[in-house]
Amino acid sequence: MSHAPQLTGAPVVRREARDKVTGTARYAAEHTPPGTLYAWPVPATIAAGRVTAVRAVDALAVPGVHTVLTHDNAPRLAEPDDPILAVLQNDRVPHHGWPIALVVAESPEAARTGAGRLLVEYESDEHDVTLTEDHPGLYTPEEANGGFPAVRRRGDFERSFAAAPVQIDATYRMSSLHNHPMEPHAATAWWEDGHLTVHDSSQGSNAVRKSLARVFGLDPGRVTVVSEHVGGGFGSKGTTRPQPVLAAMAARHTGHPVKTVFPRAQLAEVVGHRAPTIQRVRLGADLDGTLHAVSQEIVTHTSTIKEFVEQAAVPARTMYGSPASTTTHRVAALDVPSPSWMRAPGEASGMYALESAMDELACALGMDPVELRLRNDPATEPDSGRPFSSRGLAACLREGAARFGWQGRDPRPAARQEGRWLLGTGVASATYPVLVSRSSARAHAAADGTFRIEVNATDIGTGARTVLAQIAASALGVDVESVEVRIGSTDLPTAPLAGGSSGTASWGWAVHKAATALADRLAGHRGPLPAEGFTATGDTEEETAADSPYARHAFGAHFAETAVDSVTGEVRVRRLLGVYAAGKILNARTARSQFTGGMVMGLGMALTEGAAIDPVFGDFTAKDLASYHVPVNADALDIQAHWIEEDDRHLNPMGSKGIGEIGIVGTAAAIGNAVRHATGARLRELPLTPDRLLPYLL
Repeated sequence: MSHAPQLTGAPVVRREARDKVTGTARYAAEHTPPGTLYAWPVPATIAAGRVTAVRAVDALAVPGVHTVLTHDNAPRLAEPDDPILAVLQNDRVPHHGWPIALVVAESPEAARTGAGRLLVEYESDEHDVTLTEDHPGLYTPEEANGGFPAVRRRGDFERSFAAAPVQIDATYRMSSLHNHPMEPHAATAWWEDGHLTVHDSSQGSNAVRKSLARVFGLDPGRVTVVSEHVGGGFGSKGTTRPQPVLAAMAARHTGHPVKTVFPRAQLAEVVGHRAPTIQRVRLGADLDGTLHAVSQEIVTHTSTIKEFVEQAAVPARTMYGSPASTTTHRVAALDVPSPSWMRAPGEASGMYALESAMDELACALGMDPVELRLRNDPATEPDSGRPFSSRGLAACLREGAARFGWQGRDPRPAARQEGRWLLGTGVASATYPVLVSRSSARAHAAADGTFRIEVNATDIGTGARTVLAQIAASALGVDVESVEVRIGSTDLPTAPLAGGSSGTASWGWAVHKAATALADRLAGHRGPLPAEGFTATGDTEEETAADSPYARHAFGAHFAETAVDSVTGEVRVRRLLGVYAAGKILNARTARSQFTGGMVMGLGMALTEGAAIDPVFGDFTAKDLASYHVPVNADALDIQAHWIEEDDRHLNPMGSKGIGEIGIVGTAAAIGNAVRHATGARLRELPLTPDRLLPYLL
């Protein structure tokens, strides 16, 4: 066997790229077995109450309409693992947009027309959809998302803060944000001899299989879920959503394969959202910038269906050293859709507020904001006291400052102007935890000299197939082109979902283990392989179950240059730079794509994205890409991503950390800090739209 050079880290081209641009790649809604029917979900138009009647006569009269499912005739489900999956089971309406009917027809057009002719009657209740910092329903939960304690206290914060010669006490606000992947949430389902097969747009088909098996009372072995190609998710496809349940219900009811695709305008209310937050941050420091007191208090909302608490105060437990700290979360259960994961949940929200407050502290001290962060860079994790496996924040800040030209910055606000444009620069830190879950994989060597890797990973646009092939090829000592990778089906070895920046670390560890075992077996073999080849498996149950004595995190630094139109209030980001410390980079090409993609999302978070809830009707005011403004090419003029070489031996065999989310974490704060530097105005609510800036410019 010839040994190839080290393949991890090389900018190998994404394997499925040509399939995607030529249409060969098939997504969940593009599988159409013979006899397929099409389902159109019907959302509730009230914010709270119950359905008293669904009159379907006119809908059933539409040519091609097959049936209408409601809570009166839909198949009964067992109690789901997630309450949002209990669709069409009773007459309750917990929020605007809750699915109350499903029109099934021979074509999408007929289903949509039929849905428009349904007559639905309601009994409405009083509703409450407005989050305030003094909401009477606020309570302190036991945990925030991710299992983090909702409250952590270290030292005597109030005393330390009161004694600090320099104090910052500021409140920051963010409205709801939506994931809006390019591929909508869709599923195609059919039953055959009691076996359920579903093609679902999901970040983890194993989780979907588990959910479907539970609600339909099946052994998991009688459910196959395929998520071979997924057009983005950003967290919204990280848990099972209603579309595979609705499709499978309709398929059971009709005896036909059924395809369910949620229209774009319905997504905001059925697939999760980043919850709005009100964040009070207090920092107390000495005159030299040394922090002595840090407090971050989060107020957010959840739904009446289930509790989800955005863990926005958790990053403050990692970032900067201080003898005293208080981080708390309070939440109100409102008549709103259930919030859920959105790229870097907790970190994206919480670091916006914390890094904005750090900039305010730098301004109050008259200190360079990079130097302030370096001065408070701790040797151990403040919350746990554990040593860091590696902490590259200082290196990122220094490298970023050099690349950005930070040293020549005039610290005075509103000091640079080009015509009507006010120019400013800003910086912010970023962090994201190292997460890993148990995974299994299978490696096979064929008699013809090729190799096959099988693992139920999900590629949501990150290049998972390519990177896993590189990991396997490196372990086997073969050329990457000789390695085939099969992913995206529950028929393959069990693996966790793509989320929490943990996918590659989790799957790659199992692939590395299986490929290493196969390489050892091949090394001891003489002569040609048998016709059936050799197979080895890898399972990381033991490795991932062990607690690490180290605090493991990726870090980064974001630098932004903005231009603010002094007449219109428009903000343009002229330059955006991210420098990251994320362990071993496994593929330079796909990594840069992930970093820059996160920064573009952070740009949207800072300047264009936001969705308020109408207090009268209880629905989101921005429901499509015409009203919910994501950044476009013209908004992303100069975005660069770089990383430092980081050799961390306490992670996994590849030495990698997650990279999918850290790019968004500090971007919004860096842009907001640059806007303050450009204008002298400190705005504390996102997005920084012209109407919010103009009063400070006139």
